[in-house]
Amino acid sequence: MRMACRPSLTRLCFRQFSTSVKRSPKELREKSVRDRFLRVDHAGEVGADRIYAGQMAVLGKTNVGNVIQHMWDQEKEHRKKFDELLPRYRTRPTVLLPIWNVAGFVLGAGQKMAMACTAAVETVITDHYNDQIRELMNNPEVNSELLEIISKFRDEEMEHHDTAILHEAEKAPLYQAFSQVVKIGCKGAIWLSHKI
Repeated sequence: MRMACRPSLTRLCFRQFSTSVKRSPKELREKSVRDRFLRVDHAGEVGADRIYAGQMAVLGKTNVGNVIQHMWDQEKEHRKKFDELLPRYRTRPTVLLPIWNVAGFVLGAGQKMAMACTAAVETVITDHYNDQIRELMNNPEVNSELLEIISKFRDEEMEHHDTAILHEAEKAPLYQAFSQVVKIGCKGAIWLSHKI
């Protein structure tokens, strides 16, 4: 007697994301770009959420606690939106999320460097969102939802950067060196999240 075979996990996963709709090369390219953007933006917002969690753990009861809480609340909104968009657009998250969870919290937990960290990270994220906006503008009708979301989030990230500067981020010890290390780390995380 022959036993019925169950479909492999790989086949089930492929079936979940496959479609019977034929797409043009242009549509396939747009989906690929959108998937890449959503994957990396989701990863970035997970990391940002964890950075602010680390900052609140260390600085929540200080004079900047309310400021950090406000920025963290906005990052939670960003993360929630990308959590909604991934399944809607049938995009997988990066496999590196566990690393970004831990790395974000550790990065945020540095008491003297919290605002310097925020300024550096938000500089990179603002540039990253601007690059995405320019690319999405190649087909604004198709990308209108993402353009609206990313533009709003970019503006809030710029606000976080400006807030950090107002709270003397540039007076942190070794600010320039620390800022460059954080920026390089952020750019590396973006690159990895695009790929993996």
